[in-house]
Amino acid sequence: MKQTEPQKDRERLYLEVSTVNGAVSLPLHSSIVLFLLSYTECSSFHVYLVTDQADVLPSLSGLVPEGLVVSEVRRDELPGLVRMCRLPAALEPDVCFCRAGLAVVLRHIIQSVCQLTPGRKDVASLLGFKNTCLKACAEVSQWTRLCELDIPSAVEEHLRNPEDQMCRLPAAILNLEKRLGEPVKVHNDDKIRRQKLQQQKKSDSKLKGPGTEMESHPNESHPGVELSAALAKLSADAVPSPSTRERSDIRKVKTTDLPELEHVFAEGLYFTLTDVVLLPCIHQYLVSLQKHTPCTLSNLPLLLRWYQRVQELPSVLRAAKDCGMALLSLSMTDPCPPQTEAPLPSGADQEGPKLKQEPFIGGPRPTLTKLQENGIDAVYSAHPCPSWTVDWESLPAAVNPTEAHMTYSVSCTAEIISQASLKS
Repeated sequence: MKQTEPQKDRERLYLEVSTVNGAVSLPLHSSIVLFLLSYTECSSFHVYLVTDQADVLPSLSGLVPEGLVVSEVRRDELPGLVRMCRLPAALEPDVCFCRAGLAVVLRHIIQSVCQLTPGRKDVASLLGFKNTCLKACAEVSQWTRLCELDIPSAVEEHLRNPEDQMCRLPAAILNLEKRLGEPVKVHNDDKIRRQKLQQQKKSDSKLKGPGTEMESHPNESHPGVELSAALAKLSADAVPSPSTRERSDIRKVKTTDLPELEHVFAEGLYFTLTDVVLLPCIHQYLVSLQKHTPCTLSNLPLLLRWYQRVQELPSVLRAAKDCGMALLSLSMTDPCPPQTEAPLPSGADQEGPKLKQEPFIGGPRPTLTKLQENGIDAVYSAHPCPSWTVDWESLPAAVNPTEAHMTYSVSCTAEIISQASLKS
């Protein structure tokens, strides 16, 4: 941490500092921003710690990463644009443009790092599939609200009175535990699930002894495929493995019969910005639980597994050390009595029961199988007019199969082809 005079050529980042009974501390939102700055090794921002009293930097020396340009500023000295915003906030002085809110500021930091160092694939991957991680605001996304607002608020409330809550767990923490137990859905879901099924069959065949019979259970826990996919994504220099076709018995399995994918990280298989947001919150919460009510840890097995998993990443360990976070090595303790209070439903859950949606079953392989089950033998044949071409680039993006939503683009594509056949 370097305390320097304001520099006009740097973008400014304003973080809040709390003072309770004379003790100076960082709110969780400020800790999360500093953790991301350390994780991404970003030093392009001038960090301003907003406080109501002077000389707070010495008290925060162990919580602010080294290498950052840091100054302190009193609240009444803030620029007018920042004063109207809820911190954290990032200000571009030259254009008088301010970004405010935790998720917005974090995404801006990642995008700034990617612009300065385009080769940082590990940083770019934090934004997730199609760069949508925590992109939706908390007012419309229950997941963003849970990570950005509900969990930090619940943890800070717990830290104010850690002994009063006994074995009660906040609803936000229970909702996160529930989310970690839900099946993972990713864009290449079918391929990875078939790889998992193939691994299960291979593992079961190795366990079979002479004269023994074992049955493969698709939903048994085999985390190897999920972990392999996650590690390949995290490696910036990963070389894609040559595509290999699954065995015929694996290809014939229906999509609905494939084993579900399990969470490796918060959003699924890959380490994303969500994990960066959650780690400082969950770390402080688990430290408090271990100190005051360690028996409650047994009620959060999936959260503990996630907490241990993120510690396997070297960049996380480095950033945690820079921010003064001594990560714990936790084990399951004696269980507390079961929770009597269910997690409070949030947002869409309060609107009433939703109709169960049947999984989509489509594509050539499931369709041909369905036809055969009903006594129809479908065969492939050559296209009657192979010379036909459609200039997709000259058509609106809404009808392009690679750009538009599948249902709409398929119907439009069929109409275009039918019109072309009539003209010919």
